[in-house]
Amino acid sequence: QVQLVESGGGLVQAGGSLRLSCAAFGSILSINAMCWYRQAPGKQREMVAVIISGVHTNYADSVKGRFTVSRDNAKNTMYLQMNSLKPEDTGVYYCNANLATAWGPGYEYDYWGQGTQVTVSS
Repeated sequence: QVQLVESGGGLVQAGGSLRLSCAAFGSILSINAMCWYRQAPGKQREMVAVIISGVHTNYADSVKGRFTVSRDNAKNTMYLQMNSLKPEDTGVYYCNANLATAWGPGYEYDYWGQGTQVTVSS
């Protein structure tokens, strides 16, 4: 059983910063990719940032230059450093991980965290 636990959300003024964490717990052999998604009220969930094999990163255009995703492989933890926050960054931020729980095909799964609220006031 694998669990993703997010933390670090909160209320911040525009221009401020927050750092989100996503820790993966359980029977994990390897993590292929981890992503941050967000969902604003009344909108679809969108991908914000992805880190693949703990090295390669990609970002949504709306957050490039402001957000940085990273991963501590030893702790199975992903971070999202969010700077210069804007009111439009408000939403619930979800962690997603594609990982393997055992060797061989058929043991790769996607998991989701419970979400953490980020609110940016103007």
